[in-house]
Order: sequence, then structure tokens, then C-alpha cells
Amino acid sequence: MSARLDWTARAAGPVHGESGVPGDKSVSHRAVMLAGIAEGISHVHGFLEGEDTRATASIMQRLGVRIDAPAPGERIVHGVGMHGLRGSPAPLDCGNAGTGMRLLAGLLAGQAFDSTLIGDASLSRRPMGRVCDPLRSMGARIETAPGALPPLHLHGGHSLHAVDYAPPMASAQVKSAVLLAGLYAKGTTVVREVHPTRDYTERMLEAFGWPVRYAPGQVELAPGGHLQACEIEVPGDFSSASFLVLAACIVPGSDLVLRGVGLNPRRTGLIEVLTLMGADIRIEHRRQMAGEPIADLGIRHAPLRGVDVPECHVSDMIDEFPALFIAAAAAEGTTRVRGAAELRVKESDRIAAMAGGLRAMGVEVHETPDGADITGRPGGWSGATIDSRADHRIAMSFAVAASRASAPVHILDCAAVDTSFPGFADLVNGLGLKLSRDD
Repeated sequence: MSARLDWTARAAGPVHGESGVPGDKSVSHRAVMLAGIAEGISHVHGFLEGEDTRATASIMQRLGVRIDAPAPGERIVHGVGMHGLRGSPAPLDCGNAGTGMRLLAGLLAGQAFDSTLIGDASLSRRPMGRVCDPLRSMGARIETAPGALPPLHLHGGHSLHAVDYAPPMASAQVKSAVLLAGLYAKGTTVVREVHPTRDYTERMLEAFGWPVRYAPGQVELAPGGHLQACEIEVPGDFSSASFLVLAACIVPGSDLVLRGVGLNPRRTGLIEVLTLMGADIRIEHRRQMAGEPIADLGIRHAPLRGVDVPECHVSDMIDEFPALFIAAAAAEGTTRVRGAAELRVKESDRIAAMAGGLRAMGVEVHETPDGADITGRPGGWSGATIDSRADHRIAMSFAVAASRASAPVHILDCAAVDTSFPGFADLVNGLGLKLSRDD
């Protein structure tokens, strides 16, 4: 993690222009993992140059995969095949990457060698039992710190068997860990979800040639396949785009176009909910990129109204709730969120972090165990000092919220933004926001 960084954000005029967004973090993680165990040389274009994804690429290199970086956003991955990874005597540092740690646990569970996955202070507080439990049911031997926390010690040399698994909660990371372990298991691995989650892993397995059948809420991974190197085009990250969408939605006079944004159908719940709130969002030039749907987004400011967020959209926007909280604060009426208990165990307790920050700015927020009621102040809110809790999405949300504040908003501990959105400050300033670094 970089040295501590604090920001000051100020009220801004309309957000105008056209922009791309960094490559999708979830796709970037999976691309280097699967390319690393594929046969042949894969080219990854649009790789996210963030700390999280670089940590995953570095771990794959520690495991014996040659990865060249001829230019920013480009990776050439020399696959070693399904059984070509080699153990690392030193711990494998995932940094702040919860996705990286959970997926790597699945990938490493069936290897012939031992591995230890560690993370930074924030990641070391995040629960891993939801991943370790199903992997253990497949025959993996995994030890954790008390409370099912990192580090994870995975003991190699244990044969895995397939499972028919129904996760108790909707989680694409858990599903993906089981599928990655299933590559090394005897029998057909099945995951049945209580609510459909993002299908990045399924789509990418298919792109690499592994026999996989999937539909919303269910996936079957056949045994005995192999992964063949391919070209991967990483779409723009929708979670990164969500902060720019938010800015255009809440700042009067805004008119913004975002190019090449990934619109995985299990990722775009925020668009559905913002549209229910009255947002003016156009989806144009739909196309496919390496099996992933992408499009351009056009956003104009429009008055928002509070809504009861349909629970059917919750799992499709779990990373975008910080942005939704700010939109709710700008809306007329009350927005009610339920069914989002997963937010309590993200990089921070995002319900508590967003509620506390909004209250400091004069917005009425009532927390519940799995959500919140946010009563909007469409006329704007006061300045404040916000503790981001070293959570990148909290920091970016309040950087955008400041555009409607009556006084500067000081946001503490923002260095984690580089894990997912390197260059965020420069990009948003170029579109019309006012964000500066505190020295």
C-alpha cells in the first residue's frame, strides 16, 4: 500500500466531456490467473494497472509464470499448463485484494505444494471462512488465523473431489473459488446460487476452452478439460465508472459520455436503481469484448427521487452501494436499502462508513443490520471531514459528494484508491470536479 494520502474536495460546476475508465478489476484478476495455467501464450489488453491486480500478477510470477508488461495495460502471459505452477517458499502477498486472495485460495487448493496467502492490515480483517469451508468440503486442507481470518495456509498434495454446492449467500468470489478448485477435482463441480452473481469466471473459462455450462444462478464445470491460451480484451470497469455516473447524475447541468464500459448483466444493478430514481442514463453502441458485453454510457443530470431498492438488484450492485448512498442523499424523499449485509464485511463496514460520513455532512441516515434508510437533501449538504477507513470506494464516493457541498470536504486515508482506480483525481478534475491532494 502507498503512503498515506488525504484529499480535499470542493463544490464543482457541471461534469462535461468524454472519458474511458480503467480496465475491469475482476476480469483482470481472472485473466492473469487462467492465462497462467493455460497452455501457450496469452495476450491481455486493458489490464488494470492497480495495486490489487498487480499483486495477483506478482503472485502468479512467484508461482513460476512468466508475465511480460510491454506497455501499460498490456500483459503477455506465458502459461505453464494446469500442473506447471511451482510453490513459493515465501508467503504470497495479496496486498488489499480480497478478490485475489479468495480466488487464489481456490486455484491453490488442489496444487501439489503448500502455499501461504497473506494481505495488508485491512485484508487481514476480512473473513475467509465462506471460501475455506466449501474448499475444505472438496478435500482441501486450509488453516486460518482465529476467526477464519488471513493468513491462509493451504497444504498441497490433497486430492480434491467435486461438490454440488449451494452457497448460503450470494458471492461471485466464493463461486469462483469453488470453480477454480473444481479444475483440479474429480467429477463435475456444480454451484447453485440463492441469487445469481457475476459470471466473469464462467465466461472466461469458456473463452479459454474449458467445458462449462452456466445460466443465471447455476454453473456446472465438467472435469478433464484444459485451458488454451487466447486474447483477452478487458472491458472498462463498471465500478470505476459508477463514480463518474454518480457525478453526472447529481451535479446540475452535467452531460457526460463514458466509452467502453463493461456491462456484465450481473454487474449493472446500479443503472437499474438509478433509472428507478429518475436518472437520465443512455446505453449506446452495445458490443462484445472477449465474451463480456460492453457499451457506451451517456449521462445527463436529472432530479432524483428516493426509492425502495428492489432486493433483486442488491447482488448485482454490491460494490456500487457507496455511490448509491450519495445518489440517495441527493434525492427527494427517502431511499431504503435492505438485503445488503455483505456490505458490513467489505474493505470496511461500508454501511457504517457511508452512514457516518453522510451524517457528518448533515444527511439523515438510519442504519439497519442489512442496509439503511437515507433521507435526501437535494439542495446540497455541508462540508465535513470524512474518514474513508482506507476504503477506496468510500474515498471516491465522498470525493464526488463534495461537488454538492457548501464547504470543502476533507477525506482522510485515500491511498487505497490506487488499488482500483489509478489516476482517479486527474481524471475527475479533467471532467470538472475539484479534488486536490493535502500536503
